[in-house]
Amino acid sequence: MLDIIIVEDNKEIGTLLCDFLRKENNYIVSVAENGEKALELFERYGAKLIILDINLPGVDGFAVCSKIRETSNAHIMIASARTDKDDKLKGLGLGADDYIEKPYDIDILLAKINGVFARKYATNEIISDEIKINTVTNTIYVRDEKIDATIKEYELLKLMMENKGITIKKEYLFNTVWGSDSESEIQTLTVHIKWLRQKIEVDSKNPKHIITEWGVGYRFE
Repeated sequence: MLDIIIVEDNKEIGTLLCDFLRKENNYIVSVAENGEKALELFERYGAKLIILDINLPGVDGFAVCSKIRETSNAHIMIASARTDKDDKLKGLGLGADDYIEKPYDIDILLAKINGVFARKYATNEIISDEIKINTVTNTIYVRDEKIDATIKEYELLKLMMENKGITIKKEYLFNTVWGSDSESEIQTLTVHIKWLRQKIEVDSKNPKHIITEWGVGYRFE
């Protein structure tokens, strides 16, 4: 998974910001110059944070924000020269977490980014009900008992728990955990979901945590 996707149609600005974030904090960063590329990158790799311009060729930033928010709780930070109140309300209403006006101070932007990662991603544990994940040891605990899980099962559960309450498409889960160039078939996802349910659910045939949305994907509750 990428740390940051920068969606910016000004190639010079996008490249400078990308190089700065890589150098200053060793973030894993990719740049998309249009909305279609941004969605393609996110679908293939995922990202923890998206810095999103609005005025993009083709699919605009509002549409990108809305599409990403359908399947992910990734932090979306709009950075735009459009400063009207209506634009800000629209972006936030579509699910953006922050709206920054251009031109922005790079130190302020970096402070905001570092704050997001410190608050949202630095925790060593993800806890929901009786299920707990330790992100340092890559282990899963159910009702305080460590369970024997493969790394793929761990990565699947972690991704779903990070996006609790959101249905994640099968293709996104598969591409993120196995990689889009994996030689495995997408059916292996179904098998791993079955194994996970057997390990974390009280009744795997009537799951209350990993919910199937038929024809779409899976949701963690």
